Amino acid sequence: MPGWTAKDIPDQSGRTAVVTGANSGIGYVAARELARRGARVVLACRSETRGRAAEALIRREVPGADAEFAPLDLADLGSVREFAAGYGAGQGTLDLLVNNAGVMALPYGRTADGFETQFGVNHLGHFALTGLLLPHLLHTPGARIVSLSSGFHALGNIDLTDLNSERDYRRWIAYGRSKTANLLFVHELSRRLAAAGSGIVAAAAHPGYADTNLQTAAAQQEGRKVTERMMALANAVVAQPAGSGALPTLYAATAPGVRPDDFIGPKLGWRGAPVRSWRAKWTLDDTSGEALWAASEKLTAVLYEGLAS
Repeated sequence: MPGWTAKDIPDQSGRTAVVTGANSGIGYVAARELARRGARVVLACRSETRGRAAEALIRREVPGADAEFAPLDLADLGSVREFAAGYGAGQGTLDLLVNNAGVMALPYGRTADGFETQFGVNHLGHFALTGLLLPHLLHTPGARIVSLSSGFHALGNIDLTDLNSERDYRRWIAYGRSKTANLLFVHELSRRLAAAGSGIVAAAAHPGYADTNLQTAAAQQEGRKVTERMMALANAVVAQPAGSGALPTLYAATAPGVRPDDFIGPKLGWRGAPVRSWRAKWTLDDTSGEALWAASEKLTAVLYEGLAS
């Protein structure tokens, strides 16, 4: 693992990957490098304009790349269902699902289905997507599921009595809780896959501090120009490039020896080569994982067929 780079990605020929939020940042780099190694990559993005631009750019940077855009808005469960139905109509198997898309520290808002935006997009949207695509993953030997979390999960455990932060919304705490939810999801999913005798590996990753538009999006949305410039400056001075930030994701997605419920991140926490990362003890709690799973099934109306409790 020490010194692992994108050049170490095994051959991906004949494999199909779905990467959410693949139009920029970590998602774009992950999609491009998977395509470079021979994978067919579906760029699952909310914006058609940005998604198709990313598709075109990958094909320019990687001649012969098999990359295609497909619309997916994780803030709308109807869109998630449409994406899954469209994928199922044209493809029987799925080798890799990268749950990468996310939002960070936004002002309070709600998704199309009424969920707090960060919890709804970062966790519930991906929970529903994974469940709806699960039949394709179960029928594919060697399949993997990688979910993106963050070191900011340490800001707080989930509050099962207030998952939508209706009593007290603090944007960074809500973000941290959504990232804890990502880790609890991987933990409980790994347990259920093992109980079902499935060989699917579900793992998590985080990019450390990477230079992407995630840091400036909230300030840009709110028109806070000074904050936006400060975040952009911090990205330029402190952050590692998106290409380096994508390495934990790519390692979790492709490297031999990745174990169920692994959490892969940069060696120094905020930058460096991918290694197994520290995680808060509450992200390994079976009771919390089971409770979040039950709540997520109820909220999304997506049941994981074939995976018993």
